[in-house]
Amino acid sequence: MSLMNIRALGVASPRVLFRDLDLAVEAGDRVGLIAGNGAGKSTLLRCIAGQAEATTGEITRRRGLRVGFVEQDVPGALLDLTLAEAVRRALAPEDREANGWKVGLVLDMFDTPDAMRGRALRALSGGWQRLALIARAWIGDPDVLLLDEPTNHLDLERMAVLEDWIRYQTEGVAMVIASHDRAFLDNCTTRTLFLRTDVCRGYAHPFSRARDLLAEDDAAAEAKLAKEAKEAARLRKNAGQLKNVGINSGSDLLLKKAKYLTERAEAIEEALKPAERVRAGEIRLSNRGTHAKVLLSIDDVVVSAPDGVRLFAAGKLKIFQGDRIVLTGANGVGKSQFVRVLRQALGEGVAGITASPTLVLGYVDQQMSQLPAAETAHQFIAGTFGLGDQRSVSLLASAGFDVQAQGRAIGTLSPGQKARLGLLALRLAQPNFYLMDEPTNHVDIAGQERLEAEIVTHGATCVLVSHDRAFVAAMATRNWVVEAGRLREADAEN
Repeated sequence: MSLMNIRALGVASPRVLFRDLDLAVEAGDRVGLIAGNGAGKSTLLRCIAGQAEATTGEITRRRGLRVGFVEQDVPGALLDLTLAEAVRRALAPEDREANGWKVGLVLDMFDTPDAMRGRALRALSGGWQRLALIARAWIGDPDVLLLDEPTNHLDLERMAVLEDWIRYQTEGVAMVIASHDRAFLDNCTTRTLFLRTDVCRGYAHPFSRARDLLAEDDAAAEAKLAKEAKEAARLRKNAGQLKNVGINSGSDLLLKKAKYLTERAEAIEEALKPAERVRAGEIRLSNRGTHAKVLLSIDDVVVSAPDGVRLFAAGKLKIFQGDRIVLTGANGVGKSQFVRVLRQALGEGVAGITASPTLVLGYVDQQMSQLPAAETAHQFIAGTFGLGDQRSVSLLASAGFDVQAQGRAIGTLSPGQKARLGLLALRLAQPNFYLMDEPTNHVDIAGQERLEAEIVTHGATCVLVSHDRAFVAAMATRNWVVEAGRLREADAEN
């Protein structure tokens, strides 16, 4: 018997997110869940977890089934707890004393340093916070584990730990994984479900192979639709001819046959009506250009944490026009702090960093904190860039914001919507230097590939912090790494 059966499930809120979804989850399944931003991945996971109700259909679970759910955000009530205590609190109150030993066992699975276990979640990097949430779900011995963007904020070392844990330490536990990380999906899933507003499609393959099969099926479906449309047109033409002949000759038989052909054509055309689709949203960038060869010079800069603790030193480095520099390093070494230092240097100024006078900055961070949370998306775009109402509406619509979303406070938008709004603002600023900290964290796969293409096409100069292996492989012309207390070129001598 399946652990869980999903039958004819659909959600409309109010627009249709998905419909007629059928899925059987067996022990040991690794299902990759793929959809665009705002298309219902998190909603489906909440339905499976019993935290939301579907509009149509049903979910049948095996009696006594234990479901663990790892959401994207850390609950505020956990932030001031230590990592170990946050994991312990996931146990039932009556079990915490007797089963407290499980905390150490679970944290060992993720190679958690002893010093990290006693630190408050609030003080940990986003990557360690993600692993803390996974550990909390795992300590409950789930039969099914639901993971919503589990790789967000993870560095490459933690990513490898997570992948090895999924592949080798979770035997028999089923997983449904919503992710935009292409390499992770290929490494960790065995099945792929494409969530759509019309026909949801599933394949018994990891993401890359499944996407190729989806493209083939879509092409075959389009060819079939074209053939049927051609047949409907032929029937209408024949019906018209028969009707004319029938009227002129007074033949009731021909008129009846013409009506029959018309009804057949109408039935075919009704079936050909395009299904409702969620607009993916377009990602576009711009590059105003500059004649400067060197855009930024760094000369023996020390990067420190907000509390003054030294993180690393950057020696003598230059950023040339057209460079696409990807900055990597373990979680917590100071990559995001370095991005903040560069941003500060281009505003207030920082000793040891010199910028070209022609440099125009475009900036986004992991949380899209540069966006004003209290303003609506429409107010932000119209007010910041001095655009008229209709122009703002049009631009936001092209980025995937319907009228309802445009009128919502930015602070209430989904992470994916915030990411697209931040990238739209980036384009409108028309920079010639992009400074981006994990820009793909909440961007769907189609958006990631579009962002890659835009950066390359426009010859954008940029410094990117990213742990997305596919994105890094497509982007990097230079690699900087932070390790052992220093920043260096990845191919430089230690």
